[in-house]
Amino acid sequence: MNTQITTDIPLAQQILAICKAKQLKYIVISPGSRNAPLTIGFSNDSFFKCFSIVDERCAAFFALGIAQQIKEPVALVCTSGSALLNYYPAVAEAFYSDIPLVILSADRPKEHIDIGDGQTIRQENVFANHIEYQANLLNSPEYTQVLKNKNTQLISEAIDASNLKKGPVHVNIPLYEPLYGTIKDVVEPLEKLKDKANVKNEELNIGNGFLNIWNSAKKKMVLVGVFGPNNFQDDILDKLLSDPSVILFTETTSNLHHFKAIPSIDQLISKLSEEEFRELQPDLLVTFGGLVVSKKIKAFLRKYSPKTHWHIDAKKAYNTYGCLTSHVKTSAQAFFSEILNKNNTKVISNYQSYWLNIYEQKLISHASYLKNSPYSDLKVFEAIINKFPQKLHLQLSNSSTIRYTQLFKLGKQVEVFCNRGTSGIDGSTSTAIGASIFQKKPTLLITGDLSFLYDSNGLWNNYISDNFKIIVINNSGGGIFRILPGNKEAEYFSKYLETVHDYRVEHLAKTYGFNYLLTSEKDLNDNLNHFFSSSKREILEIKTPRKVNDRVLLNYFS
Repeated sequence: MNTQITTDIPLAQQILAICKAKQLKYIVISPGSRNAPLTIGFSNDSFFKCFSIVDERCAAFFALGIAQQIKEPVALVCTSGSALLNYYPAVAEAFYSDIPLVILSADRPKEHIDIGDGQTIRQENVFANHIEYQANLLNSPEYTQVLKNKNTQLISEAIDASNLKKGPVHVNIPLYEPLYGTIKDVVEPLEKLKDKANVKNEELNIGNGFLNIWNSAKKKMVLVGVFGPNNFQDDILDKLLSDPSVILFTETTSNLHHFKAIPSIDQLISKLSEEEFRELQPDLLVTFGGLVVSKKIKAFLRKYSPKTHWHIDAKKAYNTYGCLTSHVKTSAQAFFSEILNKNNTKVISNYQSYWLNIYEQKLISHASYLKNSPYSDLKVFEAIINKFPQKLHLQLSNSSTIRYTQLFKLGKQVEVFCNRGTSGIDGSTSTAIGASIFQKKPTLLITGDLSFLYDSNGLWNNYISDNFKIIVINNSGGGIFRILPGNKEAEYFSKYLETVHDYRVEHLAKTYGFNYLLTSEKDLNDNLNHFFSSSKREILEIKTPRKVNDRVLLNYFS
């Protein structure tokens, strides 16, 4: 048997033992005093892999990036007070993106709340609107067996809920002083606690009602939102798209590729006539995956509603288009495998061929426009994507970055992730760094200037590998606002909406040990070649013209 140093506080010891028994291995810790017993315990136990991230907001997105890749819960440990509130943006993102996180927040004892103690807020149930499970543990100077039994139940249920529901959970932990005491603990093998029974879906049985609708629909539209790589078999995709009545809309974040798929929805549906919109209107809409980026497809489906809309997801079904008729609680692969195997009816339809032909014409227009358009954000994204290495783990920030990328077809070897649960610009850098830890492929973050500057503390991180690179598209502000209605020359617009600035990222790059390149139109291709061939972590800043980008993009859709 081995001995190790651990905390002398029984409640903290109990949490450590249950985390170990539940195989909760990855722990992201932010410094503080009230959480010292947990920090001492986790960091001195070789079972746990601990990360130290000072800024709690960055720490939470960093943990989210890890959980995004390993698809298992990752724990966050923080001190009491406002530290916990800094987790909230990532908690909301995890909630809407179905990413498992376990929040372990140290707290003052209950009798110390609202009496004027420092670093003390009302922490109980603070994430109530965006959490899968919340537990407020019990404690007293005399830690009785009754308290221990109840806390075992609460801690176990919290970790189980994060695993089963694939989302964030919160365990609030009141701790008494003194906090820094240690003991030598005898480490013995701990039996794995019994998991809460996983409620499995009943065997999928597509009834005649579903089959009749599927067989009779001559215009079937399948729309895929955020979807992880390698979650759908190619043979099922082949069989689905052998049906002439099916069109498949995917997005950059769908990670689905097929020569009959339409990956750039906005290219297809921009500037269609009323007659063409009615021709595109589906009889049956089938959706799966997470949230959809394209505003144009949302507007189209809300106006030209299908008769039937099925959403395929084991957990959630948002009525995004106002016409949801069935929520099928299973995986997309299981659903399509079942319905395609049972379907022997050959539907006569030109729905797929008609729209693939129009899409081909749109691609010709796309290439022609790019060939003749001036230097801008759009041209920069074309240049970047053309230089992608064959295998790449791609993380995208929100706002204009994800929308520009949507306009280009990516190769199958490029895995794409973006925080689309809440679609905020906060946390993109931190998420990407967390995700990169578990990547053998090179990891690239493409981000806008505001998103990068907003999350610059994400670089305050000792876990950045040499295969991590960042491209910052710097258009000197929130350029996406220039494509929206409003007086672009008004002072309020540039100051409060576009938030014009003249900052560069060179000093941040040097502070955090990145190689740095600044480029503009003249040397863009040469610098991209150098950037992608370099074996060192690097930031490439690309300057684009603030007052040209919006015109180029608006003309593109015209």
